[in-house]
This record gives sequence, structure tokens and C-alpha cells, in this order.
Amino acid sequence: MPVEFKDYYATLGVARDASQEDIKKAFRKLARQFHPDVAKDKRGAEEKFKAVNEANEVLSDPVKRKKYDELGANWQDEGAFQPPPGRRGGGAHPGDRGQEFHFGGTGFSDFFEQFFSGGSRYGFPDGATGFGDEPDSGGARPRRGGDVEGDILVTLEEAMRGTVRPLSLRMVNPQTGEADTRSFQVRIPPGAIDGRRIRVPGQGEPGHGGAAAGDLFLRVRHAAHPDYYSREADIYHDLEVAPWEAVLGAEIMVPTLDGTIKLRVPQGTEPGRQLRVRGRGLPKGKTGERGDFFVIVEVSLPTSLNSEERALWEKLRSTSEFDPRGAPPS
Repeated sequence: MPVEFKDYYATLGVARDASQEDIKKAFRKLARQFHPDVAKDKRGAEEKFKAVNEANEVLSDPVKRKKYDELGANWQDEGAFQPPPGRRGGGAHPGDRGQEFHFGGTGFSDFFEQFFSGGSRYGFPDGATGFGDEPDSGGARPRRGGDVEGDILVTLEEAMRGTVRPLSLRMVNPQTGEADTRSFQVRIPPGAIDGRRIRVPGQGEPGHGGAAAGDLFLRVRHAAHPDYYSREADIYHDLEVAPWEAVLGAEIMVPTLDGTIKLRVPQGTEPGRQLRVRGRGLPKGKTGERGDFFVIVEVSLPTSLNSEERALWEKLRSTSEFDPRGAPPS
């Protein structure tokens, strides 16, 4: 079944030969523009934010980007894309038996779910079976339904507080055209880290001969944020400081996921130094413990100077005894 090809380069507004740095800059600009917390048009911004995240998810990863570029050879064919023979749809687990799966509400498009979701994140090997499923023998023996896998896009704010998301799963038999659509809710618990698999019992393939249905497994994918990124339960933030703030020290207001804090930048802080704020990361299970918040210091240099500023920098150069290269060996 054809799916709409997603032109991720157009979504980010970059050329197909864009560097990773160009992709990173384009994403940050658009993510900051369309982040639901700051955008005026919440509904429209949310959809654009998801599209930008999906494009970044693929293009920022060299392996996924290479596979995407290989897939895109026929993308101009009336905006539709036919999966290669043997590819099964919608992030289905290898245990599926030819059905196509289409998710709604996960935050990802059918195109992404088709090729970059599930166990292999790029289609599945022919003839593979699922979690303990036996191949179809053609008999009437009861057979448990196959499991289904997919990805679900979760913002860091949702991962912090937890949320309940309405989802739908449409299963299509490509031979008969028959379709079955289910709607249900999925609970994202507080502290859901990137890569966590959430099991939704009984929402996989239907069973046969009275056997139980399979399960749905959703892998949490943290939506890339313009200001933070996560590693397990820890949150990281890149902080740009002026040269004098790094040299003399400073107190700077820094945003976190649950409020702004005043951070002390110690005197003589070097670029790349990590400043740790305990307990400002994601929740860890039900213990009440939380991960940490790490600030990565980046020293930003002025790129243009007025005459007074230039005079001050020249005075510093003539009076300072600091030598970054050290004295030459005698």
C-alpha cells in the first residue's frame, strides 16, 4: 500500500547535501519556533513541531539518513511511495503475518513507522517470527496473535510529568482489503526515558482459534528539544557565557524543565565544564528520586566590536600575563 513520502530536507529547509551542523542549526531554529510551550497557535504548532522532530530524528542520525536517501529515489512519483517488496508496514513486529499497520497519535507519520520504527527500524526480515509465535501451519490450532511494535514521540515535559495519550491502530489485510481500527489510551509514566518500551496488553494482532491477541509494544522516543537533551534520567543544557563571565564568575538564570534556577558559574570556568544541579532531571521510578541537571558551559566570543570595546581588549592584551601556549622550552 503506497504511503506518502516525507521530504525531510524540505521540512527542515536544508539542502540534501547539508552538513550535520546545518541540520542541527535548522532543527533548533524551527523547534524553538514551533515548540507548543511558546507558540501562539498551539494546535498548528504542535503538528509542525512533530514534523520537525521526525525529520531531525532521521537526518541527524548518519545511519538512518543513509537509508532514507536510498529510499528516496522514487519520491517524486506523485507524492506516494511504494515500500520495497517484502517490507511490512507500520512498525509491525517480525511476527506479523502480512498485515499492514497504521498508527494514529504516536507523533510519527506512516512513512516513519513504515521504515524507521519497530525492532529493526528499517523493515523486517522475511520469514521471521515473533515473540515465541509459531509460523502459521495452516491448521485450525489456536494461535496467539503476533505482537506489534511502534515508536511514540514524547516531549521532555511529558516524560517529566507523565501523560495519557489517545492512540489508534488500523490493521489492514492487503489481500482482502479488510481493515480493523481500534482506539485506546496509553499511559506514559513520569520518568519514561528514551528507548523505554511500554507494553499495551491485547492490542496486537488478533488471535486465531480462540487464542489471545498479541501485545503492542511502544518504544518511547524523546522529542528533540531546542534547549535540552536527555541521557537516561539526566537532562543536559548547553549554556553560552561571555568570556568575562567565565573568567570572573557569574550568577546566571538558567531554565529547567520545572522552573528557572539561579546558577553560579565559578571563577575560571573553562569551556566544556559540566556544572551539576542534583535532582533536577527526570523522575526515577516510584521512589521519588530524580536524575540530575547538567549545564555544559560554552564560551561565546563577540564577533564585532565598537571602538571602545576594541580599546579595552587591546589594553587587556598588553597588560595580561596570561599565556595560553605557555613559555617555549629553553
